[in-house]
Amino acid sequence: MSQPHCESLNSTNNSSSTLASNGSPIEKPQNGIAGLKHWKHDIVAGFVVALISLPFSLGIAVASGAPPITGITSAIIAGFVLPFLGGSYVTISGPAAGLAPVLMAGMLTLGHGNLASGYPLLLVAIFFAGILQILLYRFKMARYAAIFPAPVVEGMLCAIGLMIIVKQIPLIEGTTFHEKDVFGILREFPSQLPTILDHPLVIELGLFSLVMIFGLSMIQSPVLKVVPPLVFVVVIGSALAWFLGLESKYLVQIPANPLSHGIVTPDFKTIFQDSSLWLSCATLVLTLTMIDGVESLATIAAIDKIDPYKRRSNPNRTLLAMGVSNIASSLAGGLTIIPGGVKSTANIMAGGKTQWANFYNACFLLGMLLFLRDIINLFPYPVLAAVLIFTGYKLCKPSIWIHMYKIGPEQLAVFSVTAVVTIFTDLLVGIFAGIFAKYLVTAWNVVSIERQLQSNRSWLVSISSLFQDPISKVELQDRIFHVYAEGPLCCFNVLAFSRALESVPAEANTIRLHFGEGVRLIDHTTRENLLSWIDESHVVGIHPIELVGWGRMTPRTMHISSMCVLDTEHILAAGMD
Repeated sequence: MSQPHCESLNSTNNSSSTLASNGSPIEKPQNGIAGLKHWKHDIVAGFVVALISLPFSLGIAVASGAPPITGITSAIIAGFVLPFLGGSYVTISGPAAGLAPVLMAGMLTLGHGNLASGYPLLLVAIFFAGILQILLYRFKMARYAAIFPAPVVEGMLCAIGLMIIVKQIPLIEGTTFHEKDVFGILREFPSQLPTILDHPLVIELGLFSLVMIFGLSMIQSPVLKVVPPLVFVVVIGSALAWFLGLESKYLVQIPANPLSHGIVTPDFKTIFQDSSLWLSCATLVLTLTMIDGVESLATIAAIDKIDPYKRRSNPNRTLLAMGVSNIASSLAGGLTIIPGGVKSTANIMAGGKTQWANFYNACFLLGMLLFLRDIINLFPYPVLAAVLIFTGYKLCKPSIWIHMYKIGPEQLAVFSVTAVVTIFTDLLVGIFAGIFAKYLVTAWNVVSIERQLQSNRSWLVSISSLFQDPISKVELQDRIFHVYAEGPLCCFNVLAFSRALESVPAEANTIRLHFGEGVRLIDHTTRENLLSWIDESHVVGIHPIELVGWGRMTPRTMHISSMCVLDTEHILAAGMD
């Protein structure tokens, strides 16, 4: 048999990103008291983020079926909690558009079709979701988010994007729909078309805002990188609404005294006394916790990659911060809180350096709520709907489907199953359907490889290996840390592989990963995690990485993170020789 292929990957070439031009190390800003010295940068970034967060938070609250003020309340609480609990460095947290469909569905279910009566009950679910997140932090469960296959997460977000778009139709059309679910709105839409003639200004303003936000998003401008198009659209749309005299019923309404009359508290009494609500509430708590956790950890990982200081967030600490934030938010009548990609990116572009930017963002939002209520009340619903339609589009745009296909047809299949099942049922069922589809695809590939190798192993043994520890041995020899893998590497056993990668001794100056013949498959999720770990390894001082036996693996497509399977033709040919 031919000698194992060995590929050396020296990740230290990226370390220049944390060096000054003269070669000296750049000080990495830290959270807490030490981070206050960066206040000049953080306060400017906080102001820019507040300009984005204000309309975005209002829109998310409206999309959730909650009072508009609750979106601002959530963003303020997040800004006052996160800097003191840490977990990440430049992520900005607040209400999430991705959870809007779940929150509305939860309100309708708990309130028996009535949003107003369901909202205080929803707050109870958010409260217990926060409690559960803290328990998960206590048992260090954040690492288990890695078992969610990447196409399942993408499929879930795609379905959420489609739901967000459909649920903005009543707002952008300026009418009240009787139906609240996606298919109900689509069925009712034709009958509501004639009502557009009764208030043409609403639909015209909404469509104009929609065209403007898509148009601005295609313009490459340094200004639009710092202040996203949605801010300009809301400002221009609000000015047009005021100039054209749009009726007040189509405008946001913030209570005159928001702190005393605009807050709804959780209705624990009704939940505890009505046992018929217990199952629905428990399901909602589980759904919020799962989606909140997966999306939060995915967001901080993505933001870490664009952090100019290459700092690494602590996923478990982030889970604690989210739990405390959700408890505080629910008690103040707010929505669920998770890190936001748009606001976090804007924070980095505006020069934010620590979590204090989140704190200043909250201060600015509180000031706007107290002193600029009349201006906030000029925000038109159709303009906010246009912003959310654009947000939803980014989650489900055609390029995402094409990207999944390029990774591999099997990834597109898992992605599609997750998205379709989610739309037709709910998010929790969609996630489990996607995971099951991923399992079937992975198991089929492993069994197929065994058949090609004419192996005597039964199919039951082959598929059970997907859940077994693939690492046979780790050892340190001559300052080289060896990790031996002898089983399929997939999302179902990725935790064992991750633990091995994280156990590198301080005295090691090289890492050598051995992929034995037992490694029949490396799935997309594991390969993506491996490549990400290699790319970021310089941050924790890891030196050259060598991949032994990687040449035995054949990628299914040309995409860098596609599924890899054992090159059976090469193995059989070598065996015959």
